[in-house]
Amino acid sequence: MTIALENHWIWDSWYAHDGARWHGYFLKAPKSLGNPDLRHFNVSQGHAVSDDLVTWEHLGTCLTPSEGPAFDDYTTWTGSVVQDGDGLWHLFYTGTARAEDGLYQRIGHATSHDMHSWERAEDGLCLDLTGPNARHYEADHARGFWHDRAMRDPWVMRDPEGAGWLMYFTARAPGIKEPNAGGAVGFATSPDLKTWTLQPPVFTGGFGQLEVPQVFQHQGHWFCLFCTAAEHFSKAQAEATPSGPVTGNHYLIGEGPRGPWKIAPGNFLDGALPCFRYAARIVDTGEGLVILGFNDYAPDGEFGGFVLDPAPVTLDDNGLLRVEQPPKAAE
Repeated sequence: MTIALENHWIWDSWYAHDGARWHGYFLKAPKSLGNPDLRHFNVSQGHAVSDDLVTWEHLGTCLTPSEGPAFDDYTTWTGSVVQDGDGLWHLFYTGTARAEDGLYQRIGHATSHDMHSWERAEDGLCLDLTGPNARHYEADHARGFWHDRAMRDPWVMRDPEGAGWLMYFTARAPGIKEPNAGGAVGFATSPDLKTWTLQPPVFTGGFGQLEVPQVFQHQGHWFCLFCTAAEHFSKAQAEATPSGPVTGNHYLIGEGPRGPWKIAPGNFLDGALPCFRYAARIVDTGEGLVILGFNDYAPDGEFGGFVLDPAPVTLDDNGLLRVEQPPKAAE
């Protein structure tokens, strides 16, 4: 295992490089809870550093839910870290509120000079499903239809086609009769990482949710990595997947950072039943691509709760990604 703690479960993770070392950020919750299903609403963010993405030095907790009434006083979930042109580091993350029982998700923003001590930008709230483009989203919780009001897992990157910044996030589109056909990759733009404008989703369909999106370019090809579960395949996508529905990580193929995007054809990139690796990230080490994600179910059938060693990822002659060490189902 790559990132593990004796007394805490670890799940979603994300990575940034400071020019000398890798910084790994991750969700964690105490194993004293007893039931790993309770981890989601007993969460904090941890931080570790590494020279090789394999051996990690843990630096402790770096972000916790806000004190008192706030959009993020219940949870601080998955996000991403980027550096601006002045050297300041920015963390974008998912927040939920106790007053809403954690059912409404919003995007938060914090900054740091040392990549560990994060301070919320003003009240921390960065983006919500409001404004004229909110009509393109399931902006209210569709109770009885879906389990939450989805707006989470922000992935922020520089706009390669302009001077600003792009944000992608897990969302849902409205008015789609089949719940598992309404998953979407949400989209927003900013000139300065401070002021964000909600845009229509860049992709909708195929799954009920496309979690933890990560957009990147490799060898002239654009990809959007995401994760989802077997029970969230749409009927059409289940029939179009040769291996059938599995749980794990797959990707979209795009013509550019704004798309248009389509689901990569063929078998799922990195899936198994029960799930082996989830909420993965693909990282460019400078020598090639690797995939890192947390172990969902270990061979004993219990929740793994640690980040697995990186596995190599290659690009085939058709421009499709391939994990060179495929996942193994729990035995």
